[in-house]
Amino acid sequence: MPESTQLDGTTAPRLLDVLRETLRVRHYSLRTEQQYVNWVRRFLRFHHHRHPREMGAAEVGSFLTHLAVEGQVSASTQNQALSALLLLYRDVLMLNLPG
Repeated sequence: MPESTQLDGTTAPRLLDVLRETLRVRHYSLRTEQQYVNWVRRFLRFHHHRHPREMGAAEVGSFLTHLAVEGQVSASTQNQALSALLLLYRDVLMLNLPG
């Protein structure tokens, strides 16, 4: 994802960089930061690199279902992916996911 130019001529920080900064401000461990960034990347890739603002609870649900059914991940792994996406939506994008 390239940086985008804003109206004032400055460049907007990339989504994953903002996510990393948010995790660091909240004193998450480096390993958790790496995993959360990985989950967000996988979510974006799963939805063909659509911006998360264009998606919502339905897309998060379909990603988590895909992890459980196709990826056969454990419940705790699925919960970690959900936590990463909730942090992305609530604390980075400042959006609430219904449900």
